[in-house]
Amino acid sequence: MTNNVNFPTFTGTLFILIFIISVIGNGLLLCVLFIYENLKSITNIFILNLVCSDLIFTITLPFWAVDYLHHWVFGDLSCKFITAAFFVGLYSSVILLTAMTVDRFITVVLHNQLNKLDRKKYAIGACVAAWVISISASLREAVITKVGNWENYTYCETSEDNLGQHLQVSLLFFLPFAIVIFCYSAILKKVLQALNRKKHRTVAVLLCIVAAFFICWGPYHIMFLINSLYTPKGCKTQERLAITSRICEMLAYSHCCMNPLLYMISQKLRKHLLNLLHFVKEGTRLSNILYGVNVMLFEFFF
Repeated sequence: MTNNVNFPTFTGTLFILIFIISVIGNGLLLCVLFIYENLKSITNIFILNLVCSDLIFTITLPFWAVDYLHHWVFGDLSCKFITAAFFVGLYSSVILLTAMTVDRFITVVLHNQLNKLDRKKYAIGACVAAWVISISASLREAVITKVGNWENYTYCETSEDNLGQHLQVSLLFFLPFAIVIFCYSAILKKVLQALNRKKHRTVAVLLCIVAAFFICWGPYHIMFLINSLYTPKGCKTQERLAITSRICEMLAYSHCCMNPLLYMISQKLRKHLLNLLHFVKEGTRLSNILYGVNVMLFEFFF
């Protein structure tokens, strides 16, 4: 019984913390990209889109936090909109990461097959396709989502549609996962044969980003399939399954604040971030000085 009382409170509080870290981290990364980086670079095109994807997912967290801490108080339309935003962030992330992996596969393994201009066109096309597919898929989720009520407790839930959900999860998670495994197996084999340390670092950063996504979201999707296909017998089994599902959910939702930390593996991005923070610090100092001067002048004349 204690678990039932404490878990929602802990989850809601954690979601608020993840929201704050994600907004700060992805916001700083966005500033670094616009101020210091070349946005025409293929890698930066993907990173920019991934940051936007993380931020879209992040804006849903305060709503889920309130849902856990209290109950759903935002109405039916908000329930549909937030659910759609949640799935847009999730699906666009997995498609963009898969496209980025395929691009890296083309660069490292098939480097003689495509020139940079063609790769850039394909990268932009892949980003556009990622948003179109994720928005289209999320509309279906929004349609079957509604506000329910049980014993004076209001909640935002997705109606049961097992066949459709299984198909969507398979196509938009497990299929990309299989593609990523294939591509990185070939990439690592090629890279380990080369002596280019710079190429090693680039592949390592992207591998960490992709691995973090599937480590965070993999258990969530596996538990989703288990909950859909398996009906637990007995209160103890139901409780354990519910707790496991909640832990997997917290791990999955925490992913949106991890990418900025993983990008900092790159020495260049770390340097840009330090420059940005130094600039902000100096700007704050200047603001404080100007404020002090204004106060002195006000006191002098008035």
